[in-house]
Amino acid sequence: MEEKVKHIILGAGGVIGNVLTKELSVNNEKIKLVSRSAKTFNGIETAKADLTKYDEVKTVIEESSTVYLTAGLAYDIKVWRTDWPKIMRNTIDACKAKNASLIFFDNVYSYGKVTGAMTEETPFNPCSKKGEVRAKIAEDLLAEIKSNNLKASIARAADFYGPYSEKSSVPFILVISNLAKGKKAQWISNAETKHSFTYIPDCGKALYLLAKADDSYNQVWHLPTAHPPITGEEFIRLVAERMGVRANYNVLKGWMIKLAGIFNTQIGELYEMLYQNKFDYIFDSSKFEKKFNFIPTPYESGIDETIKEFRRTVNN
Repeated sequence: MEEKVKHIILGAGGVIGNVLTKELSVNNEKIKLVSRSAKTFNGIETAKADLTKYDEVKTVIEESSTVYLTAGLAYDIKVWRTDWPKIMRNTIDACKAKNASLIFFDNVYSYGKVTGAMTEETPFNPCSKKGEVRAKIAEDLLAEIKSNNLKASIARAADFYGPYSEKSSVPFILVISNLAKGKKAQWISNAETKHSFTYIPDCGKALYLLAKADDSYNQVWHLPTAHPPITGEEFIRLVAERMGVRANYNVLKGWMIKLAGIFNTQIGELYEMLYQNKFDYIFDSSKFEKKFNFIPTPYESGIDETIKEFRRTVNN
C-alpha cells in the first residue's frame, strides 16, 4: 500500500491553520503542526520551528510532503519587511531540498486598489507598504514556479469572517462582538461600498482540495467566496436580524483611525489599508468554483454559523 503523504502546516495555531487542521483530520490525513511553541493539539504530531531560521524550517519539512505556509505575523510593517522575505525564502529552499510541494496562503494586498473584480490575472500594483512586501514574496515564489524549481501554488482569500476568528476578523470584532455586548456595531471608512468576505471554513476545505488535485499546482487560485459582494450595512443588518437586536452602527472615518493610531500603533497600521473599505472590494473566485464544482457558503449561512459558534464559546 502506498504510504500517505504527510501534510505539514507552517504557522499552525492561527485561524487558517486551525480550519485546515480540522479538514485534514476529518479526511484521516497524516499531519504535522509547526509553530514557535509546538503546542499539543488533539494528539496530532507537532514540531517547534522559527520560520525565519532556515535550518529549523528544513528540519521540520519531510521528504515529498505537502507543505502549507499559513503563518501570520504581527501587523507591523517593520516586522513584515524583516521577516516575510526570510520566511518565504526559507520555505522555498526547504521545500526544494526535501522535494516537497507548497501551497502559500496569501491575501490580496499585492493587487492594491482595483477597479472591478480581482481575479487571478489581476496584476500587482500595491498602494501600501504591506502590499509591497506581499507582492515581493509572491513574486519570489512565482519565479521559482516559472523556473520549474518547485511544485507550488498560491491560494488567495478575501478578508475573512467565520467561526474561530474572534481575534483576527474585523467584521467579527467590530460587528458580531459589539452587537453581542449590547454596543453599536462599527464599520471602517464606508458602510455603503461593496466588500467580499471569504468564509473561513471554506478556506480549509479549499486548501485541501488544491493539495489533492495534482493539476492545480503551479497556479494562482482565489479561494471560494460568496457573490455578489455585500455592503457593510447589509452585513450589519444580517447579523442584527439573527441576534434579534437593532442594526445600529457607527462608521470609523479615516481621520479617526489616524488619530487613534497616535496612541495605538496597531490601529495606526490600519490607516494605509483604508482604500479597501473606501472603495468597492470585489473578489472573483469563479476559477476555483468551476474547477472543483464548489459553491461558496452564502453570507446568511456563514453569519448564522459564526454567531452560533460565538454563543457556544461564550456559554462555555
